[in-house]
Formats: sequence, structure tokens, C-alpha cells
Amino acid sequence: MADTKKTAKLTFDGKEIELPILSPSAGPDVLDIRKLYAQGDVFTYDPGFTSTAACDSTITFIDGDLGELLHRGYPIDQLAEKSHFLEVSYLLLYGELPSAVQLEDFEARVTQHTMLHEQMVYFYRGFRRDAHPMAIMTGVVGAMSAFYHDSTDITDPWQREVATIRLIAKMPTIAAWAYKFSIGQPFVYPRNDLDYASNFLRMCFSVPAEEYEVNPILSRAMDRIFTLHADHEQNASTSTVRLASSSGANPFACIAAGIACLWGPAHGGANQACLEMLREIGTVDRIPEYIARAKDRDDPFRLMGFGHRVYKNFDPRAKVMKQSADEVLELLGIENNPTLQVAKELERIAVEDPYFKEKKLYPNVDFYSGIILDAMGFPTSMFTPIFALARTVGWISQWKEMIADPQMKIGRPRQLYVGATMRDYVDVENR
Repeated sequence: MADTKKTAKLTFDGKEIELPILSPSAGPDVLDIRKLYAQGDVFTYDPGFTSTAACDSTITFIDGDLGELLHRGYPIDQLAEKSHFLEVSYLLLYGELPSAVQLEDFEARVTQHTMLHEQMVYFYRGFRRDAHPMAIMTGVVGAMSAFYHDSTDITDPWQREVATIRLIAKMPTIAAWAYKFSIGQPFVYPRNDLDYASNFLRMCFSVPAEEYEVNPILSRAMDRIFTLHADHEQNASTSTVRLASSSGANPFACIAAGIACLWGPAHGGANQACLEMLREIGTVDRIPEYIARAKDRDDPFRLMGFGHRVYKNFDPRAKVMKQSADEVLELLGIENNPTLQVAKELERIAVEDPYFKEKKLYPNVDFYSGIILDAMGFPTSMFTPIFALARTVGWISQWKEMIADPQMKIGRPRQLYVGATMRDYVDVENR
């Protein structure tokens, strides 16, 4: 619980209002304005909520100035290097790293619930053959409430737990089937003898005509992508999940809302935009032209995959993702891939060019994840679905925390109304 010993005084129209200041365990103090409207008949104005704390949370903390991302206090680089996605999922969901027995039990529960209700196959077939995988994922996840009625009561802790396991377990299958449907290949069912990332890769890339063996380097890289995207504090999609949850909506509807928000190019589409930029550049010899354009303030061209809105010095996820990118590119080679050659040269320039250093335009997690996914063979249309797959555990953790919060209220932002004031209706013949 935040410390509330400090206060601040606000003078408004000659009236002095005393407001509590909440001190968190990390990060800046927060001015508690919950009673501001009642005491001063005034709202605050904060488009984008960039200066507003809408909840208290114990899950994830970001310090953009220091380049820190902590899950339950553990630095993301340590988790990505030493842990794996399902262990990090347990940490996000339950607050502590699991014992060996707890982890084995959790992995078993997830592994044994990866299959989808067979009637959902027909739901997929209702989409056009050229439907975007994100459109399919939004629809299918939202439809889960029509298939799994026994885990939609948010007031029942057991049903919340069942919904949690189902969503984490089935999301790789949902995403892989969305991909398979979009390319006209038969669905591949999950296998219980494979780990989480390997199972996903097999469901995406295997075909009934031949055996498919998952390369451990690719599986590890996929697992790191999942881990590094598992949660990122109160971002747009997480806030969407929380806002939808505040109405009492079922968990499947809330996660579908998060997926829909993530689809936006300003949010989950960043790594896709980065790869499209690399393809636009095309070849290494054209890089100087685009670097010059990036430095020209009058040119609308912007380098995608460099710098970060939150992290002011460096993205703590990028270091580990770069390691995986190097391993994948060494395995698969880039000799015949101009896009990846452009990426490696841009990375070199970003490290050496004074302009990049001054502007803090370092390669971020989207830059490296886009490279990895492209090298694996994923089309850009699958980049955001993979992001949604990984972020599901973060959304669920935030959802569970919110449901259990005794302070929970339905979200109801206020507005600064600048429209017409009261006026009388005019009959149509007199207009």
C-alpha cells in the first residue's frame, strides 16, 4: 500500500484544497485527486493519460530514464537470459518465482489445455480466406465465451483461474491456426510432448506431408520474444483490458478488446512497421540516402525500430533480443536476404554514428524481433498476433489484479466539453 503521509495544497478560485500525495515503492509520487471534483467542482485535463495513474499495481515497473523494466521486482534482462516464458508467466500471475514442483504443475496445466473446442474449427471457416490474422484472433478469442461457459463468472476465483489457464494455453493454437487459415494450409494440432514455444512453431510451420523438427535455437529465440513482450505496465492495450474489465465483462471479451487495441500501428504494429521500412530501403547501398532523410527535419521519413517513447537511454529488452537475433541470423544466414543485410548495416551505423547517439536512436526490441520473425519465415501480418500471444499473460495478470482490488470502479473518464451550449430545437421547415 502506498504511503499517504504527505499532502499538497491547491488554490482554486480563492479556495484552498488539500490533496493527499501517495508515495509508491518505486517511481514518482502521485497526487490523489479522487476528491478534487467533490471539493473543488473541477476536473483535471490529461489527453492520453500520460500524467495520470489510473490504478495501483504490483506487477510491472518501468523507469524510462534508467532503462529499467521489472516484473515483480526482477529485471527483464535477467528473466530473459535465465528463465523462460512459462516461468515468467507464473511470476506475473502469482507474484513469486515458482518452486520446481509449482513450475512443473503450472506447465502441465498449460500443456494439457492447448487444444481448442473442435466446433471452433467451423468458426475459423466463417472468415474470408484473405482475412488478417489479427481480425481472426480478435473474433475467435471473443467467441471463447460462447464455448467455455464454465469460466466466465468473474466473481468466482476458481473460474478466473480456469479462464487464465485456458487463455494462456490456447492462445498459441489460436494464433497458429489464424496463420494457417490465412495461407490456406490445414490446421496442425498441438502436441503435449513439446514446450510452449516449440509447440507454437510446429503448429505454424509443419504440414501433414512431412515431419517437422523444431530447431532449438529458433525455439529459444521464440521463447525470448514471448518473454520480452509478456507485460509492459499500463500501456494502451493493458489499459483497454482494465477498462473493459471494470464493467464486469467476461475475461474472453476483455482479452479480445486488448487484442483489438494492440492491432493499432502505433502499438503492436511497431515491429511490422520496422520491417516494412527495411524493405523500403531495399539494399545496403541505399542506406546513406535514408540516413540523410532521417536527419532532415523537413523530410517526413522516420526510422522505425530505433529509440523508444518510454525508454530515454536504452531499451533493456533489446540487449537480450539482439543476442537471439545474432544466433538466428548465424543459423539461417543472411547472404541471400537483402532485408536482413540492411538491418545489420543499420544496426552498425546506429552504434557508431554521433547523430544516433545524440538522439538516443538505439535499436529497440521491435527492431530485433522483426528481424528474427522475418528470418524464421513469418509474414509481417503475423508479427502483431505473436505480440498478442505473448502479451496475453500480462493482460490476464492485470485483469486478475483489478478484479481482486476492493477499490475497483467502472472506468468513467471525464471530458473538457467545447461543443455547443444549450439551444432550442428548430422545426425542419424553419431551418
